[in-house]
Amino acid sequence: MAQGAGVLDALAATPLAGAMRESAWLYPIVEIVHIAGFSVLVGSVVLFDLRVLGCATSLPLAALGRHLLRWALASLVLVIPAGLLLFSAHPGELAANPVFLLKLTLIALAGCNALAFHLLPYRSVAGWDRERAAPLLARLGAGLSILLWLGVISCGRMLAYV
Repeated sequence: MAQGAGVLDALAATPLAGAMRESAWLYPIVEIVHIAGFSVLVGSVVLFDLRVLGCATSLPLAALGRHLLRWALASLVLVIPAGLLLFSAHPGELAANPVFLLKLTLIALAGCNALAFHLLPYRSVAGWDRERAAPLLARLGAGLSILLWLGVISCGRMLAYV
């Protein structure tokens, strides 16, 4: 634990972390970039999940998935670096914050859920790409995905108050 605290202290002592804390504009700008990227990521995921749940069934699911996956992956170029910069400003406080740890846990669970979705029900998407309802396992995964991402967003907002 003490070694982990040393790493967090070293991160907080970097010039970039100091700039994040001391600049009037840097932290808010990075936060805006993080939120904008997160909006694209979660928006892409939720739109796909809603299609799996039966909305807009005239749209071919596989083509929609390919299109939205590109946007979701591209958004990570904004979300991850911006999130690391935000973390660097207050690493000790955030690492000890249960809401932050819950947010990271929910992100990991959402990633596992997406991986399981692609490895299991999505393999048979050709059979339910149009007109037919997605199998129950796919719909359960889509519903769980929406709940997990809503939890991530909620935790992100709660960080300012906890």
